[in-house]
Amino acid sequence: MHGWLKWLGVVTTLVMLVVLIGGALVTKTDSGLGCGNEWPLCHGQIIPEDIKIETIIELSHRAVSGAAGLLVLALSIASWRFIGHKRETKFLAVLAFFFLLAQALIGAAAVLWGQNDFILALHFGISLISFSAVLLLTLLIFEVDQRFDASSIVIDHRMKWHTIGVTLYSYIVVYTGALVRHTKSSMVCNSWPMCGNNEFFPSNLYQWIQMSHRAAAGLIFIWIAYITYLAIKHYKHQRVLYYGWIVAFTLVLLQVIAGAFIIWTNLNLYVALAHALFISCLFGLLCYFILLISRSKINTLK
Repeated sequence: MHGWLKWLGVVTTLVMLVVLIGGALVTKTDSGLGCGNEWPLCHGQIIPEDIKIETIIELSHRAVSGAAGLLVLALSIASWRFIGHKRETKFLAVLAFFFLLAQALIGAAAVLWGQNDFILALHFGISLISFSAVLLLTLLIFEVDQRFDASSIVIDHRMKWHTIGVTLYSYIVVYTGALVRHTKSSMVCNSWPMCGNNEFFPSNLYQWIQMSHRAAAGLIFIWIAYITYLAIKHYKHQRVLYYGWIVAFTLVLLQVIAGAFIIWTNLNLYVALAHALFISCLFGLLCYFILLISRSKINTLK
C-alpha cells in the first residue's frame, strides 16, 4: 500500500478530531458569533482588523474545518481509487464527505440565520459520524497490508447485539451532551451525581436536560462495563475484542469522571474539552466494532 495514503489517512483523522474539539471549544466559549452573523466572511472581511478572542476561536474553527473538508475529499477519492475493492470503502468515503459537508452547512446556517438549540445539538453528532467514517477508512488502508485480518474475527449473537445496541445508544448520549452545551445547562445543577436542589425531580427544563444526560451517561457506563466483562470472560483468544473493550471501558470511565469534574471545577474549559475528546474516541471505537461485526463469522458461534 502507498505510504502517502496511510499518512493522508492519519493526518485527516487527526484534523477531523481537531474539528470536533474545536466545535466544542466554540460552544463552550460562546464564540459562535465571533464573526457576527456573516459567513464565510468575518465582519465583512476575510481577516478582520478588530480581532477579539471569540473571533480568533471562530476563525480558527472555520479554517480547520475548511482544511478538513479538502483532506476528507482527497482521502475519499484516493480510497475509492486504491482500495475501492474493499466492500466498505465506497460507503465510508461518501459518508465521510457527506456528513462533513452537512455539519459545515448547519454551522453556516446557525451563523447566518440562527438555529434552535435542539437543532444545533445535532452539529456535534453529525461531525462525529464524519470523523468515525474517516477513522474507519484509515483503518481499512492499514488493513490492506494484511497485518491484521479482521475477517477472521468471530463474534457470537449476544456480543453482536450488545455492540450494535450500545453504539446506537451512544449517539443519544452524544446528543444529550451537546444539548446540555447548547442550552447552557452545564451548571444548572451545582452538585454531582444529584442535581443539588431540594426536590426529588428537576424543577425546570434546563435541569431536566442536565439530569437526562447524566442518566443516559450512567446507563452507557453500566452497559459498556457489562460488555467488557463479556469480552474479558469469553474473548481472551481474540485480542482485538479483548483489549478493544477494555479500552472502551477506560474511555467511558474517563468520560464519566470528566463529566463530574466539569461540575466540581465550575466548567473548567480543559476538562470540558477532554469530555468531548473521550466521547469522540469512544464513538469511533464502537463504530470499528460494528465494522468487525459486519465481517464476523457469526454462524460459527451460538
